[in-house]
Amino acid sequence: MSDDIIRAAGCVLWRRSPVDGEVEICLVHRPKYDDWSHPKGKLKPGEDPLAGALREVAEETGYAALPGAALPTVHYVANGRPKQVYYWAAEAGDGSFRPSREVDRILWLPPAATRTRLTRPRDRELMDIVLQALNPI
Repeated sequence: MSDDIIRAAGCVLWRRSPVDGEVEICLVHRPKYDDWSHPKGKLKPGEDPLAGALREVAEETGYAALPGAALPTVHYVANGRPKQVYYWAAEAGDGSFRPSREVDRILWLPPAATRTRLTRPRDRELMDIVLQALNPI
């Protein structure tokens, strides 16, 4: 693996709505980029991707994450460098959100609203995989 590759990890964080029991997806808003995405972040040197994904979810959302299935690894170019992001489906555990400089807001949305709020199409594809696993036909 090249040292030039940016390695990151995150989760498609979900829960059952406390109101109607339907699936809700957590999105984070990053003011630096003014985007809505799944919680994720760069791995520390030598950090296991799953451990990094769980750490990033806790840091960005305030919630513990109960990891489920690994999702496809996403590859793209960021600031002229290749980036590789490992993802897992994860159910939200205990926690509460506190705004920070990195993430100023989170939203828990039903899938249809999540689809329109997500900034990047690749994030919609990850959400669809999680929803298919949660609601098999």
